[in-house]
This record gives sequence, structure tokens and C-alpha cells, in this order.
Amino acid sequence: MRVLQIISSVAVGLGGVLESVRMLSEDWTKSGHQVEVATLDPPGFADALAFPVRVHTLGPSRTKYAYSSAFYPWLREHHHEYDIVLVHGLWQYHTFASWRALHGQATPYTAFTHGMLDPYFKRRFPLKHLKKWLFWPWSEYRLLRDAKAVMFTCEEEKVLARQSFFLYKAHELVVGLGTKQSPFPLPAAREAFLNRFPQLREKRLLIFMGRLHPKKACDLLLEAFSSTLAADPSWQLVMAGPDLDGWGPTLQQLASQLQIQDRVTWTGMLQGELKWGALAASEVFALPSHQENFGIVVAEALACGLPVLLSDQVNIWREVESSQAGFVTTDTRSGVEKALTLWSRLSETERLEMRSRCLPCFQRYFDIHTVSASLMQTLEGIVDASRTMPQSV
Repeated sequence: MRVLQIISSVAVGLGGVLESVRMLSEDWTKSGHQVEVATLDPPGFADALAFPVRVHTLGPSRTKYAYSSAFYPWLREHHHEYDIVLVHGLWQYHTFASWRALHGQATPYTAFTHGMLDPYFKRRFPLKHLKKWLFWPWSEYRLLRDAKAVMFTCEEEKVLARQSFFLYKAHELVVGLGTKQSPFPLPAAREAFLNRFPQLREKRLLIFMGRLHPKKACDLLLEAFSSTLAADPSWQLVMAGPDLDGWGPTLQQLASQLQIQDRVTWTGMLQGELKWGALAASEVFALPSHQENFGIVVAEALACGLPVLLSDQVNIWREVESSQAGFVTTDTRSGVEKALTLWSRLSETERLEMRSRCLPCFQRYFDIHTVSASLMQTLEGIVDASRTMPQSV
């Protein structure tokens, strides 16, 4: 099948949405499908040239809305070359342009919201939410209303999406989301990581991996670590991720105020073997986010046999809890302290038992090969149904 995926950018470091597009593209291509990507990146963009499938760079874009005059004409002209189009994300120009180019056409399209309708943003940023209302009725609402399917990664995300705007209509479909196991042998990856950070050898590592962003509650993790595990000198907190929003200095200052600056290692963004090695070298993973649609790194941790400590605002917490592959608490300081304390009180036998449940949890819910095959079957069904229906003008 010929598939076009649309995303605002393929810039490395943009997080889960981009990784979803990357992994689906790779897996579907290996299965014999033709997959291409369209973005608002400028022509010749290095990350687009390095992407595993062909990328149509239709920028450069302007403003935070990422407007590009070239995107709509290109999509209007070329959409018939594909059997189906997947539009990823919301709130930038590619969504409105996609609706303009595709609604009422023979080429079916689906929308993948990736948690961007979570009511957390409405509560946390009420002024931004009011601004979004200016876009909603004539852009995002129409995109979702006219899509053959609006796709969600889990039941929790689908239910939450209904709460952000009272003007809402969508053909909702829960399709899941997945990731891959490490392409590197984990023992060798572990050694590569520890060779890069030799001060972490012989330490018990609590690891956070992701963007240093307020919604991920990195500050709560620092405070909870200070009041619980820091009393044991064998523990070290690893903060692994890019600082795209400039919050890093504030977090480092907080660590100094808590007098744990020597107990926290800031690695920056880890990629490839070093990323997998960091997970393999750790004892437990923590993601206490205030909002997290899926959290691909959670699934990656589970794939490494690494138990996870999550807040109940990470939308896949139910799968983790039902598998007994970690602990789930609230996204508060006391909640994070409770998770760390629960882990520290486990016996070695209990920790090993929990580790043994992590990979089966990953294989059941989050393996990309299973998820992508199921999603492709869904897309093929949408295409087949669209070919038998009369098209509106």
C-alpha cells in the first residue's frame, strides 16, 4: 500500500510523535509497503535527508504556527499518488492545510492526535487554550470531523480527548502504539554507557529519560529523590534528555538547593547504543509526568526488563499496573516519594520478579511489529471501504 505520513518536522529530538512516524515508516517499508513523509522543514534539511524513508520537505515555514505556502499546493496536487494519508499532531499549519487539500477527495485520511487534546493543557495553560479556540472551529475540529478515523494510542487518551472542546466530532479508534527492542546487545550497550560515564559504575541508578520539560515533573523527581533514596550513598539519579526549553539551569539550581548536586548526573540527550545502555545499566526508571500521552521511552524501558515508576497521568499506566511491571502513583511530590519508597523496600527477590514481568508487558502491549501490523490492517480496511463509497464534491 502507498502511505503518506504528514508531520510538522522530522528534526531530531522532537520526541514521541516523530519516533512514532519513524518506526511505523521503517516497519511498514520492511513489510513491502511504500511509505513517504511530508513535512514543513526547509529543502535540504539534514535530518530529513537522514530519515529512513523519502521526506518531502515543503518549507521553510514561518512563525510558531509553521506556515508554509508550498505545503497545500503540493498536497492538493499529489495526494492521489497515495492510497491513504496519516496526519500526525495538531496545532500547526500542516493540519489545516491537510484538511483543505483532502476533505471531500477520493484519498482517505486519518488523524493521529498523539495526546494533543489532553485536558491537562486546558487546565495548565488556560490563556493558550483560549487562543486555541481561535483555530479549533475552522481547523482542528474540521480535520477530526472529516477524517475517516481519529486514532488514539489507548482508551484513556480517547476519553480525555472529549473533554477539551465542547465542539467535538470524530470517528474514534484506539489503535495502540509501539516501539522496538534494542538493536544493540544490552550487555555491550551497558558497557558503552558506563565507559562514557565511569563515575556511575557500581551505583544503583534511578533514571529519568526524556525532554527536560515542566510537564514531565522533573522537579518533583529531584525533590522526591532528595527526601528518599539520597539517604543511601549507593544511589545516583540520572537525568537523561535534551533541554529544548531552557529549563535545565533551573533544575540544576534546584538540585544544588537540595544539596544533591553530586548525586545527579546530567547526560544530555542520549542516542543509539548509549541510550539503550543507560536503560540497561539502571535499576529502575521514573516518569512522574503531569501529562504523557504514551511515553515511548516507558515501553523501551520495559523492553530492557526495567521496572517503571509512573504517575497516573501517563496514559499507559493501566497496562503497566495490570502487568505488575512497576508502581503507579500520583503526579505529586508525595506520590513520587511513595513510588521510590515502595521500590526501595522491595527485597532482591521481589525486584527480580518485577523485572521478569517487564518484557512480557512490552511484548503484549507495545511491540512495534504487532502494533504496526494491526494498524496497517486497519488502514487497508479504511481504504477498501473508501473505494466503495461515493465521494462528496
